[in-house]
Amino acid sequence: MTTKPVISRRGMVAALGVVATGLAGCTTTGMPGTGSAGPTDSSVSHPTVVTDPIKDTTAASEGIEEHSPSVAERTLSQMTLEEKVAQLFFVTPEGLTGVGTATVAGTMTKDALARIPVGGIIYFGKNLQSNQQARDLLSGTYAFAQAAGAGVPLFLGVDEEGGPLVARVANSGLFDVTHFPNMAEIGATGDPDQAAYVGTTIGTYLKDIGFNVDFAPDADVLTNPQNTAIGARSFSSDGAVAASMVASEVEAMLATGVLPCVKHFPGHGDTAGDSHTGAVYATRTREQIESVEFAPFRAAIEAGCPFVMVGHIETPNFAADDLPASLSPVMMTDVLRGQLGFTGVIVSDSFAMGAITQRYTPADAAVRFFQAGGDMLLMPDNLTAAYEGVLDAIQTGALTTERIDESVLRILAAKERVGLIG
Repeated sequence: MTTKPVISRRGMVAALGVVATGLAGCTTTGMPGTGSAGPTDSSVSHPTVVTDPIKDTTAASEGIEEHSPSVAERTLSQMTLEEKVAQLFFVTPEGLTGVGTATVAGTMTKDALARIPVGGIIYFGKNLQSNQQARDLLSGTYAFAQAAGAGVPLFLGVDEEGGPLVARVANSGLFDVTHFPNMAEIGATGDPDQAAYVGTTIGTYLKDIGFNVDFAPDADVLTNPQNTAIGARSFSSDGAVAASMVASEVEAMLATGVLPCVKHFPGHGDTAGDSHTGAVYATRTREQIESVEFAPFRAAIEAGCPFVMVGHIETPNFAADDLPASLSPVMMTDVLRGQLGFTGVIVSDSFAMGAITQRYTPADAAVRFFQAGGDMLLMPDNLTAAYEGVLDAIQTGALTTERIDESVLRILAAKERVGLIG
């Protein structure tokens, strides 16, 4: 394990702020994977931003302040309904193309993105075969996305929490990067600077390879010591300690230009089961959940975290709606949006997990997720069925175009924030 220096989070974040400032000026021509050259196909098209040079002189003379549309708003206005709905999905490359294991960005990737220009792709260890292969896979896929649909670049995501349990890049052995212990050991130091160092290090090497989203840090508080789904992935069994660590890692990772995603709201640390295989329950009281489990999520939101992942966790003593949080209007709209004030992108945990597939079809699950207030659906069990199910729901009125536009605008705003559009 590479020895890590003890550094000041405040000094580190300030220094890396320069990097973030530079990234904010990137345009859609930027390729992921700065360590190697990406595809430079001159046929790749980019969205044209049209602005109206004519100003309302009457409004100006009367002192009425005009709203200047953001890049995200202008991009949204140029998209078809089909392109908007496609942006709502964050899929695996296999879920996109139908291949067994995707390791190259070829014709199948290009054709699949032309058919459903999804908003993001998540990669796993099996997709990484060598340092250069991984860079080429990401940059090639990114270029195909720019040439498809409305020309909106992709989120390229990975689960890189650090530690021996969940670190697809570091644990692949293909990259010369720092290896961290479990986050429980980082949290046990009681030093938020150590969590910030994790965020800076991971964000820096992910950005270099070509990723722009990390499904980390884990914001669960390990309130149930028998929990095996989270275990040592959690910073602490103390909500305040976990909150401090999570906020520090979020701030540091944001400064590298990679967008963090905290998980698994409303908290997976109390559950005895694993949502990969079936329904799971957090049985603590409303007061306990609000004071302990929510603490790291509050801290992450205050630190500017752009994504919150909602888990398939039922809360019989809180929402009491017999729904996993990932399908619950109470947990997503009333609590996460209303009570905690989160304005970013709500992304689901994988919809290929047993907690969802055992009870819902891909189309039904997708429609329910967006009806409940979700923004990006991660890993549908069947992308085509979920995508067409949402389009059908719009036609029947089960979903409105306004509800879709709300989510797509949040997604585009996050892409603008990291310099993918602009």
